[in-house]
Amino acid sequence: SFEGRVEVYHDGKWGTICDDQWDDRDAEVVCRQLGLSGNPKALSWAHYGQGSGPILLDEVECSGNELSLDQCKKSDWGQQNCDHIEDAGVSCDPFTGTDLQLYTSQMWSGTVRLAGGRSPSEGRVEVYYNGDWGTVCDDGWTDLGAQVVCRQLGFR
Repeated sequence: SFEGRVEVYHDGKWGTICDDQWDDRDAEVVCRQLGLSGNPKALSWAHYGQGSGPILLDEVECSGNELSLDQCKKSDWGQQNCDHIEDAGVSCDPFTGTDLQLYTSQMWSGTVRLAGGRSPSEGRVEVYYNGDWGTVCDDGWTDLGAQVVCRQLGFR
């Protein structure tokens, strides 16, 4: 639940990231985006297995302070010169709370949005998964889960 091949969702499809320029600063951003802390490690050469489908990003260069990969320097979507043997991976030390790990795995399975709020920064948490929008159950919901959603949406 805290390590694996990094995949991103863009323009209606999932794809991998090429490991060119991939380092621990990029891993730090991925871990932060997923709400995980600890000692992030970047892994190269399809350490967690080769993906299938498109390779969506290449030449990712984060400073390590970004909240998401979207804020990092990178090639244009789909512009790459790689093969799946170069799929990037990440290992993040997990949070001590298992609830947050569950939230992050659910959140990262799809795109997150807020619906029904009085402003764009509040509302019901909805996740896009397998072609449908659905809600997130509040059983065990804590501020940590809310922080993950806020980070994923680009709020501080």
